[in-house]
Amino acid sequence: MSLKIVVLAKQVPDTRNVGKDAMTAEGTVNRAALPAIFNPEDLNALEQALRIKEQNPGTTVGLLTMGPPRAGEIIREGLYRGADTGWLLTDRLFAGADTLATSYALATAIKKIGNVDLVIGGRQAIDGDTAQVGPQVAQKLGLNQVTYAEEILKVENGKATIRRMIDGGVEVVEAPLPLVVTVNGSAAECRPQNAKLVMKYKYAACPLEVAEDDSRKGLRAERQYLNLTQWSVADVDGDPSQCGMSGSPTKVKEVQSIAFQAKESKTLTAKDEDINGLIQELLNDKIIG
Repeated sequence: MSLKIVVLAKQVPDTRNVGKDAMTAEGTVNRAALPAIFNPEDLNALEQALRIKEQNPGTTVGLLTMGPPRAGEIIREGLYRGADTGWLLTDRLFAGADTLATSYALATAIKKIGNVDLVIGGRQAIDGDTAQVGPQVAQKLGLNQVTYAEEILKVENGKATIRRMIDGGVEVVEAPLPLVVTVNGSAAECRPQNAKLVMKYKYAACPLEVAEDDSRKGLRAERQYLNLTQWSVADVDGDPSQCGMSGSPTKVKEVQSIAFQAKESKTLTAKDEDINGLIQELLNDKIIG
């Protein structure tokens, strides 16, 4: 059974390096001040898509991402691991989007791609931690959804069998296609980049990434697979009032990096009296028991 799979991927700021310049005056994340990385849980989602591709000959995997032109790097990283194609949503009208505006943009792009069987994304992005985009995309497309997936076990006869985490345990569910799935960070790690694929796609680029004097224009004209698809709001027939900051009711007041520091410390040995003393202290403070 051949499938058409779209993986939702995001280039995110590395939140381990949040400093005083992390916010703009408008209350949005200053992405230029932070290193950009592939959102970790989206890599877990990509691995699930690639496994399904291996199980189902003829299946194609494409990465859909939204961001500035430099976000094209996310598509290349996917191609290096075994994806077949990608689409970059980039337009000033997309800038400053919250989850509502982001899901609207992604949903309009998926409609333009057309005939998608599976949409797979990470549970949440580390720059927002909302876990809202996947479910909102499903709602806007009118598709079934399965969240907190640990593994997509198989896809056959128009249905996906998925193992997912729930409070208190694990359950296996079956859902009909087309389907949106969000994947946990505890799912299988994504495979490393393939050296042959890196050599094949290292010059792949979106139009806005290519400088006027780029010496590899001839190479891209000869090898069309090096030309990554780039779409604006108009290209996906989007409503500008529902995109970017115009379509975002959520406003971030401040971003801080908080490091907890102990006010006091205590050194314990393996002696019974030390351990018993610690347990008694925790019981007295009602931390345990």
